Amino acid sequence: MPFRWRRGTGTGARRLDRWTVLVVGIALLLALPVVTVFLTALRPPGEVWRHLADTVLADYVLNSLTLMIGVGMGTLLIGVPAAWLTAVREFPGRRLFEWALLLPMAIPAYIIAYTYTGLLDFAGPVQTLLREIFGWSRQDYPFPDIRSLPGATLMLSLVLYPYVYLLARAAFLEQSAAVLEVSRSLGAGPWRRWTAITLPLARPSIIAGLALVQMEALADYGAV
Repeated sequence: MPFRWRRGTGTGARRLDRWTVLVVGIALLLALPVVTVFLTALRPPGEVWRHLADTVLADYVLNSLTLMIGVGMGTLLIGVPAAWLTAVREFPGRRLFEWALLLPMAIPAYIIAYTYTGLLDFAGPVQTLLREIFGWSRQDYPFPDIRSLPGATLMLSLVLYPYVYLLARAAFLEQSAAVLEVSRSLGAGPWRRWTAITLPLARPSIIAGLALVQMEALADYGAV
């Protein structure tokens, strides 16, 4: 019996039209900021843009790229090893660390930045205690400036690594143990198994988490 499309009734067609209008309206509302930015970019540059390009734009772009690269490396160095350890290895307190490593996602980045700035600044308790114990002055000891680009990179790395950790851990948990056992039986050592099997299989998830980190790093003006 040949397949035939069933025609909708008038009421169903009206419902479909209403849903279509609603969905299109919501899509246009959500796309409005992007369209506005795009249309603004098409306008000829005015005096403000010329002034920014001549003065601070190059530094802003360079600092943004440096921040993205630094935060990306920091979140990878924290998130990927933590994901692998909690997904593959057994150690005391592993289940606690599985959830504790997600806690930075519950705290806004600017709050953590203000907290560490208050602790590590010149007038903060850490440097004040060092000066009181050793009798140092400001010129007697080197201390990294937390109000700097490296400081912002460190703060954002400590806040945003859960994006990489969460997706990488899910990828490690989904990997088949049989594949690793076969590679072990063929003589592959731990490092060879990690570089040739474990890491390549998890790479798409790690890249997805890293992309989220980069977007959050650029959007988080409060911490920077």
